[in-house]
Amino acid sequence: MPSNTPIVGFHFSVIFELVPQFSIDTKFQSVNGLKATMETESYTEGGQNRFKHSFPVRSGYQDLVLKRSLTSDLSGVAMWCNQALEDFIFYPANLVISLLNENGNPIKVWYVSHAIPLSYEVSDFNAEENKIVIETMTLRYNFYKEIPIPGF
Repeated sequence: MPSNTPIVGFHFSVIFELVPQFSIDTKFQSVNGLKATMETESYTEGGQNRFKHSFPVRSGYQDLVLKRSLTSDLSGVAMWCNQALEDFIFYPANLVISLLNENGNPIKVWYVSHAIPLSYEVSDFNAEENKIVIETMTLRYNFYKEIPIPGF
C-alpha cells in the first residue's frame, strides 16, 4: 500500500548472485554508491560568448562501497574478492540491494549489474582502542536500476 511515510535506511539486505553464498554475505553495515551521473559534451556556439551548450553523452555510475564487521565466518563474497584481487580471476556478479520494512519485506529494490571487485580493505588495528574491525569492499559495476515492488 503506497504511503507518504519517509523511508529509513538502516534495515536493508544485499544479495549477491554468487556461489557459494553464506548467511554473512547478506549482512552489511553500510552501502554507498548507488549514484548515476550524466556525462556531457560542451559545444561553443559561434557569436555567443555568455555560455556553452551541454549535450548528454552517456550515463556513468559511482563505485559501490560495502562495509561490514570482520568475522571469522566463512564468506563467499570475501572469497570472490580475494580470487579477483589475488589470482586475477574475475567473475562479474549481479547484486540485489533491498530496503526492508519492519517485517523484513522489501519496500525498495535495486538491481546492480556486472559488479567486479576493485579493492578489499581491512580497517586499522590499534591496541589503544576497543573498536570493531571493518572490512570494506569496493566494486565497479555497469549500471543499476530500481525494480518496482507491487503495492508500493
